[in-house]
Amino acid sequence: MAMVINPKNPRLNHAVPLLLVVVLPQLLLLASSLLAYDLNHDDHQLAGKLMMASAPAPSAVPDDYDPCAGDPPIPSGLTPKLTRKMFPSHFVFGTATSSYQIEGAANKSCRGPSIWDRFTHKFPDRIADGTTGDQAINSFEFFEDDINRMKAMNMEAYRFSISWSRVIPHGKRRRGLSTEGLEFYDKVIDRTIAAGMKPYVTIFHWDTPQALADEYGGFLSRNIVDDFRDYADLLFERYGDKVEKWITLNEPWTYVVKGFEEGVFAPGRCSDWVNRACQAGDSAVEPYRVAHHLLLAHAEAVKLYREKYQFKAGRKLGEIGITLVTFWFKPYSDSQADNDAAERAMDFMFGWFMNPVTYGHYPRTMKDLLGQRLPEILVHEADMLRNSYDFLGLNYYTTYYAKDNPNLNLLKLRYATDSRVIQTPIKDGKPIGEKASSWLYIYPEGIRKLLNYTKRTYGSPVIYITENGVSEEDDPTTSIVEATNDKRRIKYYHKHLHNVLEANKTDKVDVRGYFAWSYADNFEWADGYTSRFGLYYIDFQDPKFSRIPKSSACWFKRFLQTPSPHASQDNDDQELILLPVSGIVNRALPRALRFSY
Repeated sequence: MAMVINPKNPRLNHAVPLLLVVVLPQLLLLASSLLAYDLNHDDHQLAGKLMMASAPAPSAVPDDYDPCAGDPPIPSGLTPKLTRKMFPSHFVFGTATSSYQIEGAANKSCRGPSIWDRFTHKFPDRIADGTTGDQAINSFEFFEDDINRMKAMNMEAYRFSISWSRVIPHGKRRRGLSTEGLEFYDKVIDRTIAAGMKPYVTIFHWDTPQALADEYGGFLSRNIVDDFRDYADLLFERYGDKVEKWITLNEPWTYVVKGFEEGVFAPGRCSDWVNRACQAGDSAVEPYRVAHHLLLAHAEAVKLYREKYQFKAGRKLGEIGITLVTFWFKPYSDSQADNDAAERAMDFMFGWFMNPVTYGHYPRTMKDLLGQRLPEILVHEADMLRNSYDFLGLNYYTTYYAKDNPNLNLLKLRYATDSRVIQTPIKDGKPIGEKASSWLYIYPEGIRKLLNYTKRTYGSPVIYITENGVSEEDDPTTSIVEATNDKRRIKYYHKHLHNVLEANKTDKVDVRGYFAWSYADNFEWADGYTSRFGLYYIDFQDPKFSRIPKSSACWFKRFLQTPSPHASQDNDDQELILLPVSGIVNRALPRALRFSY
């Protein structure tokens, strides 16, 4: 059987099928626990075969290994104590995923390609490990098991996204729907509800249909607003009776800046002097144009939902909002210039989207600094945008310093310098917090400061923390036992949750939920499979993508074990579950790692 080889990085080679490398005496034992794997997956039919991110075979898990035995490993200094009972009864805890990052099944269910399919296959050198999301963690097949695992952690809600091109393969509703794609999300929603969790559905998480990008440039064109509204209409019509929380867009800032300013995310556009890999784009103009169209698409979807679907027979069926991401910015010094720089940094990252959906206009600082490069919001558009959310989703990961930078190269304009701010995590040679990755520095106080800033600046909106988490870099030399003992992640969640609790209880911020990013290790965009955010460890070496609970999953299970008003049953005795670990007979697995359905 042929293997796909990446000469640049042997770690990316497909794993040789397990039965070819296990000694003959083990075959009889393995037969009882390993499921057959068909190498002729339809997923490989897309142009350019998937190069899976696979480390050398991990060391065998000891028979007595149980990541959830007794109390999970707790880092020292983890105070004060946190319990579910400390949070309001209406406060919701959940975990989150997105379609392209976990589903796989790239050409099943009549799914059409998205811009991420085109980007990863055409430019594999722009993904850290040269991989794609063709298979991801194959949640398309294992979604029921994944939802069971979330429930086993005592999660109360599941936030996921729907793939536009899986339900509308050619992007436009009038060109046909995928019945199989629609039925897939029926099953995901139904299974989530049956497990006693609330579905929080994201309509768009960056995977624009490639058909629309080819036809008119995707979000570069105003044409996409109508197609997005039609797509949202389909989802509201199909799932509106079962979904109580809708999110129109996930992190439009990231989609815009990474995809149209830096060129490191799909569709990979930017000025050529910004990134030589970009074959087209304008980092001074396109980010603002795309952001404008995203905002209009959001507003149209909200207007449609409120007028047509939010109420039925006088009963409110649900609510709709938007998820925005932002860093918190601290002034680099006590100077007025740096304090002003911190305000501008917030305006250019957060206010860029939050001002229009709250007040119907862009921040004054952006208008003053950008002039005609910033699209005008017309009167009827402002009316539609103003107060266009029932709740706000906030994604927070890190905090940076903001330092005034009055110098601007007028010959090389771009979004990154338009704010006249230098953003840095380093001051006087010291990081603002512990470094977790190239960009993520741990600063838990930032989430409380951000929540208070949002309350103060935008009229105390209802807020859900829709993403918060920390990554570690994949290390092929690390054993599974070591990789799943993620004490730093436990500490990260504990400290951030403490700050969220203080914001709610002490500062009276109306924050009503918290979603951990992410449920499992997955395809992390330009990082491929090299960055692990999950509560569950994914064995990418295993054709079945074994899910192994990390210590953080065990910590959440215990933290949330107090029954909440959202839980359908007491899960105290429910085990954390996963598929069998490669090379280990199921009967030899410790209790916490066995099947538990």
